[in-house]
Amino acid sequence: MEKIHIGTMGWSYDFWIGNFYPGGSENLLTEYAKHFNTVEINNTFYGIPSRDTVMKWKEEVPDDFIFSAKFPRKITHIKMLQDCKEELGDKLGPMLMQFPPGFKPDKSEILKDFLAGLPERCRFAVEVRNKKWLDERFYDLLRDNGIALVLIDHPWMPEMNTITADFTYIRWEGDRNKIKGTLGKVEKDRSNDIKDWGMKIKGFFEDSVEVYGYFSKSYSGYPPEDVRMLVDIL
Repeated sequence: MEKIHIGTMGWSYDFWIGNFYPGGSENLLTEYAKHFNTVEINNTFYGIPSRDTVMKWKEEVPDDFIFSAKFPRKITHIKMLQDCKEELGDKLGPMLMQFPPGFKPDKSEILKDFLAGLPERCRFAVEVRNKKWLDERFYDLLRDNGIALVLIDHPWMPEMNTITADFTYIRWEGDRNKIKGTLGKVEKDRSNDIKDWGMKIKGFFEDSVEVYGYFSKSYSGYPPEDVRMLVDIL
């Protein structure tokens, strides 16, 4: 299990208090880390965290805990990556580059140049939400740069299985138009989907592929239960 890291997208949710977090919990990250070994930091997408904030996160979790983080929306803040690497050290997992549906394959040369300039000391994963990207030319571009294709479980995208690095990054996103995700309970039974993913992940693990995976609150409505179910299967 040392190469399987399964968690949720974010941890700071008041509506998990009283079900996942004990009533009266104040330090939610510390409580979270008692159960899961990784988390995807969402707020880096909207702004760059301060050095003090990053250090505080590091101190609140065990030594083997892993943080994965989204690139900022303005994908120019390479210094943010350097600071995170310096402060989090071995606790820093892959950095996620998430591109919107309007980012199409006609931007492939721009993407190629950008990927080539990324720091070698960090791991990176690319998420595209336009299925026209999904061909061998794109996969080869990622392989050439040692970057993982993000496998997303999303109603707009086809089933994705391609591995392009020595690790894979999975995001169970669901449909935010149908799932509130703020009720602190399962809103949609995803047990069969999670079982299927469990079998797929076992195959990745047998091929020595390290796995990072994160559940959105829009998947079943209650990510802690999704993580527990998948970990039990694995």
